[in-house]
Amino acid sequence: MKTSRTATWALPLVLAATTAFAQPPVTPATPGAATAVATPPPWTQAEVRKIDPATGKITLKHEDIKNLDMPAMTMVFRAKDTGALTPLKAGDRVRFVADKIGGEYTVTLIEKVVP
Repeated sequence: MKTSRTATWALPLVLAATTAFAQPPVTPATPGAATAVATPPPWTQAEVRKIDPATGKITLKHEDIKNLDMPAMTMVFRAKDTGALTPLKAGDRVRFVADKIGGEYTVTLIEKVVP
């Protein structure tokens, strides 16, 4: 008789514990957390001053680069994709995206602006 009494009260405890541990963890709801998507850096307008295909570098006279907190100036950038420099020449108006990669300011995207 002792065995059946223990089984009577132990079974509900085991089921309750198993069910509690089987539930997914509860996380506080943060508005927009599930839909948050990283936005790409903004495009920056510039004029090509010089291209050095041998080194994969391009000199641009650019507007403010907001994602790098950089004021307008003329400077040399490394090109992530040197093939993207091929259709460009000095004097072309372009728009580009730049980032600091491996300690170097790098053009990650660039395209000619058609007037």
